[in-house]
Amino acid sequence: MTAVTGRPTATGAGKGGRAPRGGTLAITLGSLGLLLVLWELLPRLGVVNRTIFPTVTDTAGGLARLVEGGYWWEDLQATLIAVMISWVIGCAIGIAIGIALGTSPFIRNAITPYAIAVQALPKVVLAPLIIGWLGFGAESKIALAVLICFFPVWMDTMIGLSLPSSDEFKLMASLRASRWQTFRRLQLPTAVPLMMVGVKHALLLAFTGVLVAEILAASAGGLGTLVKEFSLQLNMPLTVAVVVVVILIAVSLVSLMDWIERKVVFWSEAARARNS
Repeated sequence: MTAVTGRPTATGAGKGGRAPRGGTLAITLGSLGLLLVLWELLPRLGVVNRTIFPTVTDTAGGLARLVEGGYWWEDLQATLIAVMISWVIGCAIGIAIGIALGTSPFIRNAITPYAIAVQALPKVVLAPLIIGWLGFGAESKIALAVLICFFPVWMDTMIGLSLPSSDEFKLMASLRASRWQTFRRLQLPTAVPLMMVGVKHALLLAFTGVLVAEILAASAGGLGTLVKEFSLQLNMPLTVAVVVVVILIAVSLVSLMDWIERKVVFWSEAARARNS
């Protein structure tokens, strides 16, 4: 009987049964192509009303009019600046509160129930109040976006700092590590991967919060204001064109954050590569 050495090879799959990257890309491009074809054909065939659901070519024409007109660049800039400001502020607040609550059980038990109760309140309900207090400018939409986006950063930071086991804390105590050394050498490296998940989630939430505020306060400017104005005019090619721009920006932001996460949490990536 002859012994067979080495790993068995799988046909059409990578390690762990995963599809090769080329196959995944082909599936993605194929599904996108099918979606675009259906998007073009359904309004042309009368399955959906072309007036309220423009074709791909109609939307592309609307996007071309936006670019040629040039008037929307200020709105795009206003939205992106508000998103970045609110995201930075929200992450700073979330990390600060998360560290405070993650390193102090007393503060965590005292504050967490009230904070969760506030978070459970739909932020759209608070939007008219915030707009009434701060006006229709950039301040109101930044405040609303901060209120929406800080929570996942806070929760992921707090949870990440509590991930080390009791044995790991006992080891640090046996080494006579100070509270700061325990935080810096044990808790923080353990928490950073989860914190990055919260930071990435917060970026999309900040984008959502800014757009909601812009739609509610039409004079605030931004892409949300354009969507509202074009939809009220029943100019659906321009409306859908702005929505497509919003989707592309969101996908780009997520892809950028994925790249940053891989660079920042390099030790986590190396561990996953070894285990795969």
